[in-house]
Amino acid sequence: MATLNQWVAGSRPRTLPASLVPVVVGTGVAIGVDTAIWWRALLAAFVALILQIGVNFSNDYSDGIRGTDEDRVGPLRLVGSKVAPPKQVLAAALGCFLAAAVAGLVLAAVTTWWLLLVGAVAILAAWFYTGGKTPYGYRALGEVSVFVFFGLVAVVGTVYVQVEKLPWEGWAAAVPVGLLACAMLVANNLRDIPTDRESGKRTLAVVLGDRRTRILYAACAALPFMFVLVLAAPHPWALIALLAAPLSIPPTQKVLGGASGPALIPVLGETGRLQIAYGLLLAIGLAL
Repeated sequence: MATLNQWVAGSRPRTLPASLVPVVVGTGVAIGVDTAIWWRALLAAFVALILQIGVNFSNDYSDGIRGTDEDRVGPLRLVGSKVAPPKQVLAAALGCFLAAAVAGLVLAAVTTWWLLLVGAVAILAAWFYTGGKTPYGYRALGEVSVFVFFGLVAVVGTVYVQVEKLPWEGWAAAVPVGLLACAMLVANNLRDIPTDRESGKRTLAVVLGDRRTRILYAACAALPFMFVLVLAAPHPWALIALLAAPLSIPPTQKVLGGASGPALIPVLGETGRLQIAYGLLLAIGLAL
């Protein structure tokens, strides 16, 4: 029986900024173009957070029963480490998806029922990332999914549930947010290239190889600051997001410097801090 600390570790807390940052940025956009509706913003944050926790448990379950996590470097996996039965991890994942669906239903009821379709697609994408017979996460499409759902859908969706329109600022802000979320996944998959290749898990990092994956991480960490310049044309205060740039240096140095295996684990935390700082500063700038 897994302990509470093991369940928390299994939720992979270092990756969770990827779900909350888009909501913060989307709320900043909403304030800048109209006004924030705080209870909707908080409910959107709950949906994003509980959905990502569900994704993490779902991946833990699916990878665990396939045996791809038995010889793994990195944060604890509940099934792969045999500290929790697969059925319990599956139940936790499904419970998270159900909670996200209920909260999403409330947001759809006060805005548009089309959100139900978006939510259903998000839950299906969460499950089939590593679940099912042909998971797309094993087909080098993980980064595409992360960019779409942790960037475009999360930011633009947060804006929409508050102002009920789709301003261009929401789309523009979603791109750098999605890139930073991709940076987190790229760092994770870079670390796992040897074990993923051995187990037949064909991630984008496996396809690109070590050197090009490191370059991809650096690009995902740097390009968001170029998008600040685009947003700063009509919203000069967005330039304050550039203050987060120094936080991109330590993880990028580790990745480009050839860190591998356990030495890449701190990169996840550093990338998470970069996401948080960038997202908060960009949200403030867009709100002002």
